[in-house]
Formats: sequence, C-alpha cells, structure tokens
Amino acid sequence: MSRPAATAWSRLRRSPSAMISLGVVLLYVFAAVGTEVYAAWCESNHVIPVYQQPDDTARYAPPSPEHWLGTDYQGRDVLLRAIAGSATAVKVGVIASLIAAVIGVALGAAAGFYGGKFDDAVVWAYSTFASMPTLLFILAFALLVSRNFLSPGMMHAAELLGSVLRAEPGMLAVYLAIGITGWITLCRVVRAETMRLKTMPFVSAARVAGVGSAVIIRRHILPNVFHLVIIYFTLSFAGAIMLEVIVSYLGFGVQSAPSWGVMISDGQERLWRGIWWEIAAATGFMFVLVLALNVLGDSLRDALDPRQRTL
Repeated sequence: MSRPAATAWSRLRRSPSAMISLGVVLLYVFAAVGTEVYAAWCESNHVIPVYQQPDDTARYAPPSPEHWLGTDYQGRDVLLRAIAGSATAVKVGVIASLIAAVIGVALGAAAGFYGGKFDDAVVWAYSTFASMPTLLFILAFALLVSRNFLSPGMMHAAELLGSVLRAEPGMLAVYLAIGITGWITLCRVVRAETMRLKTMPFVSAARVAGVGSAVIIRRHILPNVFHLVIIYFTLSFAGAIMLEVIVSYLGFGVQSAPSWGVMISDGQERLWRGIWWEIAAATGFMFVLVLALNVLGDSLRDALDPRQRTL
C-alpha cells in the first residue's frame, strides 16, 4: 500500500461512522454475492430458490417468529426477498457506476489534456447529455431493449451480454442507460483537474524527457485523479440503486428476479388493507444501503483529499 493510500486508510479508520458504513456496505455485498451464487446453483439444479417459493397457506402473513417480516401475496418470505433484492441493487450499482466511471475518466482526461477541437466535442457531448431528462432516457432505453424494438443484431448482442451478467433484458437496459447518462459529473471534474495537472512541473519534465502524451496521462494524470473516481463511484453507486428502484417500480426493470422496486410496487396495492411489511422491508433495506454509501462517500472525500494529507 502506497503512503497516500495508507494515510487515507488510517484517517478513515479513525471515523466510527465511516467504518460502520463500510461494514454495512460490505454486508450488502456479501449478501449479493451469496444470492448470485445460490441462484446460479438453483438454476443449474432446476431448483426454485427459497425466496421464490410460494405458499398459498401463508399469504399476507404478518411479521412473526416464522416470518420475521411477514409474507407477500404469494406467501413468499419478505425478509428473504429483501435480502435477495440486494443482489439486484449491488449489480446495478457496480455495473452502471463502472460504465459511467470508464466513460467519464476517459473523455475527461483526454479532453483536459489535449484540448482543442476534441475538448470542444466532449464539452458539447456532456452538455447535450446533461440537458436530457435522465429518468425518461432510462425508461425509453429500457423499453427499447425489453420490448425487442432494437435490430436483430443488437438484440442478439444484448442477450449474450445479459447471459454473461445474469440479467434480464430490462435490467440490462437499466445498467447501460444509467451508465451512459451517469458520466457527466465525473467527466467535468476529471477534465478540470487534468487541465490543472498538465501545467504542473512533473508533467513538463516528462514532456522534456520525451515521454509520450498517452504515457503521461497513464502514469501522471490518472493516478492523481483516482481519488476523485473512488469518491464518485461510491456516490453514483447510491444514485444508481435509487434509479433502479424507480424504474423497477414503474415496471420497466426487473420482472422475475427480486427487486426492492418490484416489492414496493406490489406492496402499495395492499397497503390500504394494512399490509405494510413488504413496503417497509424494501424501503428499509434501500434506505440503510443508500445512507451507508453516502456517509462512506463523504468520509472517503475527506480521507482522500490531497489538501489534508499533510494534516
């Protein structure tokens, strides 16, 4: 571990809220990985996952020692479905944030370093994307993929990618749409930071030594903006989760896999009958994860701030 990274980790460990948030996030990640492994095993052995098994004799059962958070309209355990829903949330957060981070860093670093017409093109691109309603774009993109409105070649590619990621067409569209629309802020920040860094003495010395532009970006620019990427990734993770819940709630995301958005959509229809536990479980699980990610993101911003490394 490098000295700046060790210093940042030491500063992060001194914050109880940061460590609690990190533990909560890791707990969700472990639950997501376990759910994915278990679902793959059930699929290969033609077994219905326990969180999908209906029980007509226990429909709408309230919270009890047998079902801690009650059951839904099919008699399925709400707690197990909420835990399994963390797999959908973590997958969309990781994949969408990775897509956005790759696009934002690549375009931001190149635009800030090279400038000129390429910089003008990147500024035009993120200004155009910033002017589009994000949610409507995601819904439209999800509709195109989930309703087979794309060309046969594109649909075949989407099916292959969906099989690799173990994602339904609608969910795959959500991954891509959130990633495509989520790079704007990071691109702006990386571009501005790159414009500052390229005037620094160590970059000038590398140029005098005959080092190529691509090598300078890889060795000198990217390592100095990496802390921004980590912070952005953590915060965009939370945003992607909330967007997925909204899209699934509207019926354009997950269809068969457990999702907090689907649970909220199902639960609202019976809320007037006093059946509150399905909505409470989904919103509670989402609230805890999003809160932990936001607290962790703020703590990482303080720990990784270069201006505080000497403090």
